[in-house]
Amino acid sequence: MTTVRILYFAAAREKIGQSEEELALPPGIANLGQLRALLARRHPILAQASIRGAVNQVFATADTPIAAGDEIAFFPPTTGG
Repeated sequence: MTTVRILYFAAAREKIGQSEEELALPPGIANLGQLRALLARRHPILAQASIRGAVNQVFATADTPIAAGDEIAFFPPTTGG
């Protein structure tokens, strides 16, 4: 079974109501874009273009592959000052 750990930060965490979850991936979910689409059905904030994703602490694109044991994070853009 392909299980990943998903972390939610800042506004994503607040809207979803939890900071993390473990998810057994259904067949056919092989990259970050597919995972995000799956999760956005339950958590609409993840469909927003401003929410960024990372795989194993590296910024990722929709085409970034995911595998068992990966850590996936979703968060809003950050600003410096």
